[in-house]
Amino acid sequence: MSSRTSRIERSITIRRAVAGDAKRLTRLVRGSSAYEGKYAAAVAGYRVGADYIEAHRAFVAVGADEYAGRVLGFYSLVLAPPELDLLFVADDMQGRGIGRMLVAHMRSEARAAGIDRLKVVSHVPAADFYHRVGAVRTGTVPANPPAVPWDRPLFEFRIPSG
Repeated sequence: MSSRTSRIERSITIRRAVAGDAKRLTRLVRGSSAYEGKYAAAVAGYRVGADYIEAHRAFVAVGADEYAGRVLGFYSLVLAPPELDLLFVADDMQGRGIGRMLVAHMRSEARAAGIDRLKVVSHVPAADFYHRVGAVRTGTVPANPPAVPWDRPLFEFRIPSG
């Protein structure tokens, strides 16, 4: 682990998302460079609303120190059926361990909820990340035009008990 990674991890807390985070989470999704070009249509009108935050276990990574309360990333865990629905890290914060922190937190939340496996329908550019953080590729989800006109990798996280 680089000193840059360990330093930023010490200055981040993960907390439950609240309705007041909705606009910031929507901006993270819509502003993601992973959804530029041919992928832009998938998030063009996407909205993370207060209703979504209330309905799912959404958590945010919040910076301290020089990041002064900034939402650096977030994820959403759906319990039934078990799925990691969203996971985003701000473009300028990627490569610093925040995604790994969010996945570790998600695994802990899933374990506490009694989940032993959960799926992830990955965005194509995120497939390598999910593989690196321990997800196992289990298949492919066919395209669903017009919103998603490309096949997507399907992964599974296996959550060992306690």
